[in-house]
Amino acid sequence: MVFERLYSAEFLHDHPWYGFLLGVGYTILGIFIAIMIFPNDPAVIAVGITSLFLISSLSDLTDSAEITSRKVFKFKNFIQETIPHTKVYIAIFFGIFFTFAFFSIILPKLAAGHLFQIQLDVVTGKATQFSWALWWDLFSWNMQVLGMCFLLSLIAGNGAILFIAWNASVWGTVFGHLAKTAAVVSTANPFILFVLVILSVFPHTLLEGLSYMLSTISGTTLSDGIVKEKMFSKNMSVIFKYNFALLLIAIAVLAIGMLVETYVLGNFDVYRTIINIAFPR
Repeated sequence: MVFERLYSAEFLHDHPWYGFLLGVGYTILGIFIAIMIFPNDPAVIAVGITSLFLISSLSDLTDSAEITSRKVFKFKNFIQETIPHTKVYIAIFFGIFFTFAFFSIILPKLAAGHLFQIQLDVVTGKATQFSWALWWDLFSWNMQVLGMCFLLSLIAGNGAILFIAWNASVWGTVFGHLAKTAAVVSTANPFILFVLVILSVFPHTLLEGLSYMLSTISGTTLSDGIVKEKMFSKNMSVIFKYNFALLLIAIAVLAIGMLVETYVLGNFDVYRTIINIAFPR
């Protein structure tokens, strides 16, 4: 395939932030192809095509051999080697995120509503207050997504990029739509409002997305190990142990992210004001 030659897995490992350009470029291409081929329902197809392009570039990024190549197994080394992979996923995630946000802001409302209809269906538009019940609702719901990322990556390798791309498209579209809607009501600049929204939501958006990425890396590396190693060998035992620990870290990051999100919803006045301007009660 031609596209993975733009940035190979080795290049992305050494220059992870180029993944942002990869995310932007593939997303624009995915949206364009989806509009051309599936004009009546392009939203989900665009995410699917974008993910399809990304799989090739990510195919060799998570290699179980990095765990077993050392004579002395150390979890610290495993985490250090996982960081470049995580940076690539983060860069790709925000490339997709900002591309969907940009188009949801600049396109006319009817066009954006049609193009991103599925993503916009998740908008609730209501601010709320901090409570442990809300935290549990958010955590339990997103644990299902995290679990699906792990399961899909275990079965299909980097196929779990579909869930990461989908969440990036939803969040980018929703936050862009929120800023644009509030700007129409208040006659403010939508890009300024978008920056204010991002400043409010960035911490929990990053933590939530990071938890999905870590679970994806865990499942993908474990899947690679299952293919390459004997099931009950010492190497396989180490691969399983390290990636199970990485999955637990992903769950812990998600729990913290949901705490931050619950706090933001109840205490960030700027964010709540923008929500209430866009979607008055």
